[in-house]
Amino acid sequence: MSIQEKIKLIQEALCEERLEGWLLYDFRGSNVFAGRILDLPSHIMQTRRYFYFIPAQGLPRKLVHNIEQFNLDSLPGDKSMYVSWQSLEEGLRTLLAGTKRVAMEYSPRNAIPYVSKVDAGTLELVRSLGVEVVSSANLVQRFEACWDDEQARDNFETANHLRAIVDLSFGFIKQRIIANSSLTEYDVQRFMLAEFKKRGLKTESDPNCSVNANSANPHYEPTKEIHSPLKKGDFVLLDLWAKKDKPRSVYADITWTGLIGASVPEEYTKIFDVVKGSRDAALKFVQDSFKAGKQICGFQVDDAARSHMKVKGYADYFVHRTGHSIGEEIHGNGANIDNLETRDERRIIPRTSFSIEPGIYLPGKFGVRSEIDVYISPTQEVVVTGLPIQEAIIPILT
Repeated sequence: MSIQEKIKLIQEALCEERLEGWLLYDFRGSNVFAGRILDLPSHIMQTRRYFYFIPAQGLPRKLVHNIEQFNLDSLPGDKSMYVSWQSLEEGLRTLLAGTKRVAMEYSPRNAIPYVSKVDAGTLELVRSLGVEVVSSANLVQRFEACWDDEQARDNFETANHLRAIVDLSFGFIKQRIIANSSLTEYDVQRFMLAEFKKRGLKTESDPNCSVNANSANPHYEPTKEIHSPLKKGDFVLLDLWAKKDKPRSVYADITWTGLIGASVPEEYTKIFDVVKGSRDAALKFVQDSFKAGKQICGFQVDDAARSHMKVKGYADYFVHRTGHSIGEEIHGNGANIDNLETRDERRIIPRTSFSIEPGIYLPGKFGVRSEIDVYISPTQEVVVTGLPIQEAIIPILT
């Protein structure tokens, strides 16, 4: 997509959002979204502040420092330059002349910190010119979190690979246990990484195998130096995420649990059933809402999962958000499924993906998490990838 085509789409989005414009600002890479959304060449040295204003209608306008006056020349629009801080403020006044309300990478009360990339002083400067600043969170999502058709196809294939790797990993555990061979969390992690490589997948951080009490730590990861052994009777949690080893590929991310035995004791089944019910309540809320044509936000899906957990008496053991946006980064820049750590009021929109992964963590004992990925298709179909999803803890030695 050319930058001219992207700006046209941005202006259409601004009209839908009833905004006069989008003011993109960056200083030394402090706003990662600005450079990515504007497709700025990565080799250009950006050491001074710049502003790029995209109005809902008409030509964009740019303000750059004199010594970096050519840095935004790849973008359409009239250019102004500044040298001193006084000329910067006057240039910004001219840039926004006649404008009363703009979007910037800001979140009121830092409610959504993932998009808060503009510092408070710059916001004060813009507001001093009589311009209201509103959050660009929903705009950023449109241009950072939406997948094209190729990305969606790649994701579906990756999700299927991850599901297969889960089954193979449980099989690997079974084989080693039956053979009375030594086995650790780190061994299982290495096995999963080897499968990634075979299938042309890559990951920004290693997958996780957690046993017993380690699974009660939501962000536990074994290392070569720090890991626990696996043996009969142990509870095992596998969390794995990866994407195709190619440009612009997007992640898939799932979590499954198993028990190294021929059957699963009631204490584990009881907790899994609560987690599963919470997961399914969130998914049903999304499915029912899109079927009815209702717009929903990330926090509402979190509420659906957390309400089930509260009814079952385990809300205090569910200590993280229900899910996260998924994109080219494992934690993407769309709506998170969150009304705990943040109140994510971004709308869930077509062509975006997110996880649903409630969990119950019993310190010193074990933790259960069941993670699925959901993709909202261009036609607003709610697609669960990596089927089948987990319906019961796996008895690994059967």
